[in-house]
This record gives sequence, C-alpha cells and structure tokens, in this order.
Amino acid sequence: MNREEQIAKYDVIVARAKGCERLGKTMPYTSSNGYMYSQVNKAGEIGIRLPKSRQAELNVSHGLGPFKSYGATMKDYVTLSEEIIRDHSFATSLLEEGLAFVNSLPPK
Repeated sequence: MNREEQIAKYDVIVARAKGCERLGKTMPYTSSNGYMYSQVNKAGEIGIRLPKSRQAELNVSHGLGPFKSYGATMKDYVTLSEEIIRDHSFATSLLEEGLAFVNSLPPK
C-alpha cells in the first residue's frame, strides 16, 4: 500500500474520531494540549501515542511495536497494523484514547 492510500485511510479514521482534527499538509498528524498524538510517517505507517500500559496490551494482543518517524523512535507511540487500520471502529477508538492520553498530560 502506498503512502497516499494510507493517508486516505488515516483521514477516514480522524474524521470518525470525536474531538480529533487532521493537521499538516505533507505530514498528516493530530495534536492537542501541545502534544502530537498521531501521525503518518514518510513510509506511510500510522502511529498513535498511548499510555505505556495500553501499548503493552496492544503489543501482546496485536503485535504492535514502536513507531518511527524520520529515523527516530517516537515516545509512547505504536505502529498500527493493517488489520487495525481496516477496522475503522477499533482504529477510531485508539485515536480517541490517544487524544484522552495527551489531554491528561500537563499542558505544553
């Protein structure tokens, strides 16, 4: 799957999520409270920022690993699998969890 197709899928997930707004023209992302909580990297992978306990759960249940952007591992992010991206309801709920997580952090 190419990056443009992944961005189109990302846009659907963001549009379905309550309180989420897609930002960025060439590097799509979401942000709240001064923190990014999702993005599409150059490789077309979608990453969502989640609490460590949720990251561990998703690693065990879905094999999700860390998310990299521009060669750096992004703190608290997981890379969504194609299976999760296709499940719009689940992907949307994860994005909403990411929003709740960054909103629980001290504002930047």
